Amino acid sequence: MFSFASHTHAYLRHAAGGRALRAGPFTVRLDPHDAGPSFNYAVPDDGAEPTGDHVRQLVRTFTDRSRTPRLEYLPAAAPRVEGALTAAGFTAERRLPVLTCVPAEAPPPPPTGPVEVVLARTDTQLRQAAEAQGEAYERPAVTAHDVARLRDVLDRGGLVALALDTETGQGVGGGQLGPPHQGTSELAAIGVRVAYRRRGIASALTAALTRACPYAGISTPFLTPENDDTERIYLRAGYRRVAEILHISLR
Repeated sequence: MFSFASHTHAYLRHAAGGRALRAGPFTVRLDPHDAGPSFNYAVPDDGAEPTGDHVRQLVRTFTDRSRTPRLEYLPAAAPRVEGALTAAGFTAERRLPVLTCVPAEAPPPPPTGPVEVVLARTDTQLRQAAEAQGEAYERPAVTAHDVARLRDVLDRGGLVALALDTETGQGVGGGQLGPPHQGTSELAAIGVRVAYRRRGIASALTAALTRACPYAGISTPFLTPENDDTERIYLRAGYRRVAEILHISLR
């Protein structure tokens, strides 16, 4: 458990990229273009024992940049952090299971009719994936920044999948595996347009990305399902629960 949590934390810190900031024993990921919670959070060092001053420094790092102070981390890797945060007024948003699988054991994608899943390469394909993800997650209209973010995933060694309706040419779903770090990568943002749901497309996106892991040097994909329904999709794709992640913030 601790080894998996440590590798996952190392990946999350790596995913913050060159814009990462340090605040005491925390690595802070901030997006200057998007205030969404999934792009702005901190990860503690493994075994961290933050003081009150550390937490106040962390809070200022967020608020000075008009972002909500929040963290996403695996308590198994830093068990003393939650107490320090709650003492400072942080409250848990949710606790989600963390799933992983062995890519070689992932089942093949299910048939999806006229919808084909491909690995996106061109900016047109990336925009189609971003637009489908935007509708799925009820986000504002896709911008050039959203496409650039997916391009950065590819440029740094990750993967982006696009579900394409071959009859209309419309992108109907998308998902991604982040740039790997020491063989670990997060499978995230699996989204399908409303009109195309319940056709197995999310399962097909998951399977396609998972089965492509070895070609990107990924041995340990992981993900965090939002609810029981989405978890069932991933369980069918060969994933299993191995840990828990905590989302906690100061409102």
